[in-house]
Amino acid sequence: MQKQNDPSDYELRGEYDLSRMTIVPKGRFAPGRRTGKNVVLLAPDVVEAFPTDEAVNEALRLVLQMIKLPSVQHVEMAAAQRSGV
Repeated sequence: MQKQNDPSDYELRGEYDLSRMTIVPKGRFAPGRRTGKNVVLLAPDVVEAFPTDEAVNEALRLVLQMIKLPSVQHVEMAAAQRSGV
């Protein structure tokens, strides 16, 4: 019967030579990950509407263009102020 491991015993065995082990960065430290590269999880209904990266990017660019356009209400208010109403 094997002896159960003691969870409070953190000592490494003598055969482990840490100086020969390579360090492999993972997660946010991985070499493949770079600044400016984001991963976004989309809801299933959004994935159905925009199945590719390019479809999502095109839709977001359209939203950005719409934000830059003056709203109809804003244009009407400006015209009313110019006419003195």
